[in-house]
Amino acid sequence: MNKINFHTIGIGVAFSPNLKANIYEAARLSLFFESKLVLIHVGKTSSEKEQKLQDILVPFIKQNLNYEIVFKTGEPVDVILSTSEQKQVNLLILGALQKENFMQYYLGTIARKITRQAKCSILLLINPSVERVPCKHIVVNGLNDPKTKQTISTAYYVSHKLQSKKITIVEEITKQEVSVSVDDDRSLRKSAIVKERIKRREDSRVKQIISEVPQHFKTGLQTKTQSIFGKRGYSIGHYAQFVRADLLIMNAPLKTGFWDRLFPHDIEYILSELPTDVLIIR
Repeated sequence: MNKINFHTIGIGVAFSPNLKANIYEAARLSLFFESKLVLIHVGKTSSEKEQKLQDILVPFIKQNLNYEIVFKTGEPVDVILSTSEQKQVNLLILGALQKENFMQYYLGTIARKITRQAKCSILLLINPSVERVPCKHIVVNGLNDPKTKQTISTAYYVSHKLQSKKITIVEEITKQEVSVSVDDDRSLRKSAIVKERIKRREDSRVKQIISEVPQHFKTGLQTKTQSIFGKRGYSIGHYAQFVRADLLIMNAPLKTGFWDRLFPHDIEYILSELPTDVLIIR
């Protein structure tokens, strides 16, 4: 099974109103995945700050949480990225805005910049909670892409660890793939036939991937496949929001250059208006 293991989880911590909720989410995940937790604070070392973090972690320390607190000065993006690489973080957790305005979209928030540049998987949290909110339904992309097999395998691993009840694999199919101009009943029927053929092809491809996932990761888990015709990234985001998914899992983007910010692709639509918590697999 070609999946990602989260041996070390990192989180950037700022002393904001969401501090406790963010740390609780990260610490819970570290226990679920039996991982080490690295808390990264951009700023000078302070015994007062360290004590505050220790106090928040007490319930998890009692459960034998393996953790480390890192204080480092510098630019937030550089500090978080360099520390994550140094500490061999596999999963980096970031707080994120659910919807960014025009100026934030083009200039980029800290979370967006880190998401583009990080070499590890990223989990974007939009509503962190001190009390655990069960992750019942996971939506994962089923794109025809070399990375998808690993992403789907990891999604099953995550659902198993979080004890989710349902996973939906979404196959986004672009209008270009259908490529039939509809202007009368005949062309409408032809378009419907083409769509059905593509849907069957995509379902067959995804089911082959699912068949290779170990059975114990699928036991007790409802699996659904869903074909959607529309713009990639944009369509799956709206679908995840419509079905009230608790987590959306996506492949990492292939490009992160200047032109990708002006002409968004796949993941950029998700980042501009997060439908739920989003896990980006690298």
